Amino acid sequence: MTEQKKLLCIGTALVDSIIKGFDKEPVSASGFRAESSSLNVGGEAVNEAVTAAKLGMNTGILCFLGKDTAGDMIQNSLKSYGVDVSHVIRESEHPTPVTTMFVNDDGTRKSITNQAHRYNFHPERYTDIFSDVDAIILGSLFRAPFDDPDIILSVLRKAKEEGVIVFADTKLPNFRTLSLEDLRDCLPLVDYITPNEDEARYYTGKDDPQEMAEVFLGYGIKNVIIKLGSRGCYFQNGEQSLQFPACPIEAVDATGAGDSFVAGFACEKLRGASDREALSFGNACGGITTTAVGATAALKNREQVIALAKSFALG
Repeated sequence: MTEQKKLLCIGTALVDSIIKGFDKEPVSASGFRAESSSLNVGGEAVNEAVTAAKLGMNTGILCFLGKDTAGDMIQNSLKSYGVDVSHVIRESEHPTPVTTMFVNDDGTRKSITNQAHRYNFHPERYTDIFSDVDAIILGSLFRAPFDDPDIILSVLRKAKEEGVIVFADTKLPNFRTLSLEDLRDCLPLVDYITPNEDEARYYTGKDDPQEMAEVFLGYGIKNVIIKLGSRGCYFQNGEQSLQFPACPIEAVDATGAGDSFVAGFACEKLRGASDREALSFGNACGGITTTAVGATAALKNREQVIALAKSFALG
């Protein structure tokens, strides 16, 4: 690896069953048609780890997989991209989660989760590995394994003891509901939080990105990025605010675009980029990801992202 710093992604690992162009009109009593169907590795931690590895970052993952075919598929895929899988936890008692996703023609999507997504693998039991990493991404704050305030606090305290930069991506709750107030003791330990617009609206009760960011900052979070989808992103901390439009790309499937944004931003920050430079790079990562079906199919390498970011800036 050309980059010596290490990024550890923690959180959800699953298989996405992606159905694109679903036709709601039945062709028989129990039969339907779709434009395409595919199986793809996914989950926030997996998407972020694969993206970071493709960008040339020394990347590891801490996640849970069942001892099943879906788990084998994910672990083999992670290995193929050069992700360190030595901290993947595999157990036969719980299955690997599988998510069914319906992707619309404009790239937006809806997903179906199940009870396998509830399993919490207790990442706080493995925080001794933080001494060997420079940054962590909590791939799914507010969802298992990060839907328990005690677990979150244990992980974040250990990270800060080791001087680790904390990036926290967020999700809307699916089984257990937490509020920002429930995480009052945890949030000051977060360096960067990266909700999308729907998540930010849900947790803050605000509609304007600046007002959303101010709520998060009020809980002691140091930097806030609101991902605005086709409208780009909004950044704010105690010193500045920045807004970036999205890259002009025709979206095919938005699955994983936010995860790629976060991974790209984190990688560039670890490389010493300014917030503005890292936001531009993350924006390009997210844009590229939308150009193919699946969370990790379109993005190839750092050079590809740099080229898009530069062309967008010039355009």
